[in-house]
Amino acid sequence: MKRSKSKGLKGKSMASGRKLVSLTAQQIDKLCQNGNYSPDWKKIKVSTDFNADQIWHSCFFGNVSLGRHSKKASLDGVELECGIYHSKIVNSHIGDEVLMSDVRLLSNYVVKNNAVLFNNGMITASKDSSFGNGVEIPIAIETGGREVKLYAEMNVVEASKIASSRDNKKLLSAYEKKVEKFTKEASLGFGVIEEGAQVKNNPRIEDVYIGPYAIVDNCLLVKNTTILSNKDEKAEVIDGAYVRNSIIQWGSEVASGAIVDESCLTEHSHVERHGKVTQSILGPNTGVAEGEVTASLVGPFVGFHHQSLLIAAFWPEGKGNVGYGANVGSNHTSKAPDQEIWPGEGCFFGLGTNIKFPSDFTKAPYMIIASGVSALPQKVTFPFSLVNSPAATLAGVSPAYNEIMPGWVLSDNIFTIKRNEGKYKKRNKAKRSKFIFEVFRPDIVDLMIDARNRLLSIKAKKKIYTSRDIRGLGKNYLLEPSRKKGIEAYNFYIKYYALLGLKCKLEEKGSNKKALAKLLDTPSKDSRWEHERRLILEEVKEKDFAKNLSTLLEMEEKIANDVQISKEKDDQRGAKVIDDYPHAHPPASQDSFVKQTWDNLEETKKEVGKLIRKI
Repeated sequence: MKRSKSKGLKGKSMASGRKLVSLTAQQIDKLCQNGNYSPDWKKIKVSTDFNADQIWHSCFFGNVSLGRHSKKASLDGVELECGIYHSKIVNSHIGDEVLMSDVRLLSNYVVKNNAVLFNNGMITASKDSSFGNGVEIPIAIETGGREVKLYAEMNVVEASKIASSRDNKKLLSAYEKKVEKFTKEASLGFGVIEEGAQVKNNPRIEDVYIGPYAIVDNCLLVKNTTILSNKDEKAEVIDGAYVRNSIIQWGSEVASGAIVDESCLTEHSHVERHGKVTQSILGPNTGVAEGEVTASLVGPFVGFHHQSLLIAAFWPEGKGNVGYGANVGSNHTSKAPDQEIWPGEGCFFGLGTNIKFPSDFTKAPYMIIASGVSALPQKVTFPFSLVNSPAATLAGVSPAYNEIMPGWVLSDNIFTIKRNEGKYKKRNKAKRSKFIFEVFRPDIVDLMIDARNRLLSIKAKKKIYTSRDIRGLGKNYLLEPSRKKGIEAYNFYIKYYALLGLKCKLEEKGSNKKALAKLLDTPSKDSRWEHERRLILEEVKEKDFAKNLSTLLEMEEKIANDVQISKEKDDQRGAKVIDDYPHAHPPASQDSFVKQTWDNLEETKKEVGKLIRKI
């Protein structure tokens, strides 16, 4: 967003920066002949190469400046002469090569070069507008307590820190001053439609900053909003959208009857198909379609494609999914809507789930809550778990408890984890935000180690465990076979992470035998390698490089098999249910991601072979 402390240079156009002069008598005559009107033509300033032939049937009131109009503009593929036609302009400044046609009122705006304004009602701006900057919204607690003020260039990381650091008065004060300063500088005293923007078929636009090459087309209302945009990352607010008191960042889209109210859509996020986002912040590459998000901070890469509900969620890590009919919104306890939920990275809310508040899943990344589950208020600390409805009523266990299977996603659904790593990297469009696409990284591995150790540290073996036996199970029960399977899954991927780290370090060191001799026994200042090195000594317990690399290859092959087996489950189930399923669905072996996984394995084999020969 371009900010300015002044209202333009004396004698120069605020829209084009070029020199302005008064109208000549001949130009005034020509304007009048073309059906134009002004009560005081002396207040109308023009560029030195102004052509009155391109101004028809328009009215000018107050101080107005006009640029050159000599080219054509493209409007939905139709080439039209630039100029001003059938429009009313009040105290506004128009740049060069602008096409303005059938605008009932343009008041207090600067329209930059090559913009298109076509078939609009009222486009107005007050002198004290800040275009949505400084709007305060409640995050996670709908009644307040984690408020965040919006500003045009904010990001999810910053917003999450403000919302979750309420005891850090110094941080909050610094943020308050930053937003106050930004808001003051953004209050230009006039509205702006930047270069190349297209504003078409809108009944009402009020107090809006429209960035370069943005498209605002056929909206119900756009009010008190900043739309950041550029030629390569066009923001679009189109097709019946309603946007108010909001920030729309680069490459984002509000479309097909969507509502965005008191919210921020960070870069390349979108709301469509009657989706509703209120008092919320959406992370990059996150999309909401048909569903409702209220008082939430939703991180990057969250899929929200059907009618479902997310209220009062603090979810900065994102990378998850909200399935059709999911009700993640029990923030009202009949006393006040003051409860909240903290989903973890990669959390998957299945079809028709009912999630009661408060809940904390931040230490259970990539947890799946299966379709139809009703979950009590709870804290779960087992990563990659499946929470499913109870298969039977068990003695001594509340019938409201669900069954939890720690590590199930690793053991039975690794296809999803491995595919998502590549999918998010491939689909990422954000240029300003940095993401960690790697799932198996130190912080998540540490959560796996902690979860594994709690599963091991039982006082006695039982058929059924609850949180009284194992901390972190939440309001769920755990069966003994699932405990053992969870331990195996965590052990496998802890070792896998460590051996991957060893492979990378060996590739880095090459054939330096002196460095290799001390590699595992020497603490490192490289925090990532030190984490991996320690786990090789503690978990793998093998120092022979060749043996470790051979073990890694075996693990890679098992993972490739598990990826295909995970996908084959769909084939087997589908064929039993639908007669011609095999004819309409390619088999797992032909799935593009499965094939890519096997190709990656072959490449890893070559890399490991070279390493073993070197060492």
